[in-house]
Amino acid sequence: MRWYGRMVGVLLALTVAWVGAVATAKGGPRLPRQITLCWTPPDITGVFKTATDFFEKAAAEARQHGLNVQIISRAPAAHTEFATQVAIIEDFIQRRCNVIAISPIEVEVIIPAIRKANAARIPVIIVNLLEPIRGVEVASYIGFDNTVAAMVSAYSLVDYFGGPGVLGAGPRVNVRPDQYLDLQWWQSLYRNFQDRTSIRANVAVIEGIAGGFFSTARVNGFRKVISAFPNVRILDIKPADWNREKGRKVAEDYLTRWPTGLDAIWAASNEMGLGAMLAAEAVGRLERAQEGPKLGDEKVAVFTNDVTPESTARISEGKIVAETHHGFPEWGWYGTKFGVMLALGQRVPKIFDIRPRTVYQGNHQLFYPNPKLEPIDWEAIKRAAR
Repeated sequence: MRWYGRMVGVLLALTVAWVGAVATAKGGPRLPRQITLCWTPPDITGVFKTATDFFEKAAAEARQHGLNVQIISRAPAAHTEFATQVAIIEDFIQRRCNVIAISPIEVEVIIPAIRKANAARIPVIIVNLLEPIRGVEVASYIGFDNTVAAMVSAYSLVDYFGGPGVLGAGPRVNVRPDQYLDLQWWQSLYRNFQDRTSIRANVAVIEGIAGGFFSTARVNGFRKVISAFPNVRILDIKPADWNREKGRKVAEDYLTRWPTGLDAIWAASNEMGLGAMLAAEAVGRLERAQEGPKLGDEKVAVFTNDVTPESTARISEGKIVAETHHGFPEWGWYGTKFGVMLALGQRVPKIFDIRPRTVYQGNHQLFYPNPKLEPIDWEAIKRAAR
């Protein structure tokens, strides 16, 4: 089988070279023999595997159109291995990757490595961030506002515990199946809502890395919304380093401290949220979305952020009430598209905002297993090559 794989690779390379030669002979753009896009996420959990899968899917589609796009993906083993991610980026620079895509563990840590990529004239794409990083050149930011994402999560929790919306026992709002439940939609819904004291819940929060950029932004966004509802109380906030097992242990501590009267857990990421769900389920205290809120009892509703195939399945079962979508398929899909465009000398959007939105039982089927993504016109990209 090895000789067969090598033969396929040789034939693909020859085909791409032939296409480039023909295009040059006809006065068209000369295409490179290979475009290598190097991608480093913060870890290898389901969240970032989803993004990686769509980097690969977009690259496979590009190859069908005569662009030999190869993805090299490397990730630290854990979301706290800062030095490992820096080393990966530096290795990508040594490899002379055409483009480097990074989802940083923390922003400040990778700045020196980005400067090295800038010095080597390798374009950099930052994923999972919209805020420009000072002092470095970044070709494109693909992602979402982390504060906004947490605000969307907070509104879904408020909705479940009595506010207007699509969840819980509060006033129901009719929405289309494909309605984009983003921050603008939620803020418009609550702009004239007066009875804020009627919404009651005791909430425990699981954050990521304490003091880190992403964790701080999400906790601040969550607080920003919750603070407008005086009877929604945050009982405690503890970090779990974006890790499922640590999230489970933090949730177990919360469940032990509050055998009753803990109404919800909001986890700032999918992995930690799945850990919280498992902890509550293990002791028979997981509240299912279809049951609706029962304040003051032993049941606990789980809310979280990210959205992956695994968590979408749990949403469909009601085990996670609501989750905020951050666009992991979009990260890979547009990351590959923009990476190829940069390698071919084309302009790409400086900021590409994937607006966070609420996923719940009523719309989960829109996200996985077949998320709706904008088609990529690879032929137009080839024609525009410089």
